[in-house]
Amino acid sequence: MADVEIGVGGRRYAMYCRDGDEAHLERLAALVDVKVAQAAKAAPGLTEVRQLLFAAIFLADELEELRRGGSASAAAPAPSSPQSNDEPAARAMESLAERLEALAQRLVPEAAAS
Repeated sequence: MADVEIGVGGRRYAMYCRDGDEAHLERLAALVDVKVAQAAKAAPGLTEVRQLLFAAIFLADELEELRRGGSASAAAPAPSSPQSNDEPAARAMESLAERLEALAQRLVPEAAAS
């Protein structure tokens, strides 16, 4: 087992993973950290636990969206150029941001009034 220290929400956590999976765990932690930051921005004043809850909900929403509409594209071969995915990714990110803002407003209505 390998020891890995990850950062999420401004805190450091000691984790264990299989040898060789350290970089993968660090990438996953970075994704969660981005979602925690989005939760904090969408609804300022959330407790750390609620920020992590929002992050989990945001990630679950993305996963559900991919499962609903992304099953055909998941099986498609990767494009030869990373640049070719920029526009669809940008549209998807914008759509997700709008959905996250709407979700945050429903979950924490007082944050929308601030």
